[in-house]
Amino acid sequence: MSLPIVLLILAAALLLFGVFTLVPVYRTYRGKRLITCPETKQPAAVELDSIRAALTLLGDESPRLRLTNCSRWPEKAGCGQECLGEVERDPKACLVRTIVADWYRGQSCVFCGKPIPEVTWTEHRPALLSPDRVTVSWKDVKPETLPDLFATHKPVCWDCHVVQSVVRERPDVVTVRPDREHLWS
Repeated sequence: MSLPIVLLILAAALLLFGVFTLVPVYRTYRGKRLITCPETKQPAAVELDSIRAALTLLGDESPRLRLTNCSRWPEKAGCGQECLGEVERDPKACLVRTIVADWYRGQSCVFCGKPIPEVTWTEHRPALLSPDRVTVSWKDVKPETLPDLFATHKPVCWDCHVVQSVVRERPDVVTVRPDREHLWS
């Protein structure tokens, strides 16, 4: 066999190893997570070094985790990262997107009454209705506030969130008609 063919086979083997071994670990540990800070016993949002977790598999049997970001930093940046135990026990359960999707499951929109569809983060995302009757997009939510939001806010489908946003932000281009049920009573 010639050297280029051997190099090509070696490159293909490395690529397959990466795709089937490292990429799943990287995907498991990427994304924001909501944990309970061992020091304060309060919610904190953390992110892991998912690339490091995947690459440590090259020398170990299990990934080594460390934080790259925490909502309590920079004040508490030198902490011992004891919260990683919570992530190691169940990496998917503390993932913010999992927590949010679980909360919406089985809920209906407070405006139109339609069931909220399964949350997919690549398409139209549902929103929240705050106690002061303003819809809130997920890009405006800090993950560490989720427990409080779930207790005080209501689910809103994407369509109703868009309508409410236009009514709030551009009232000059919207005509709001009264509810027909109330006209006949």
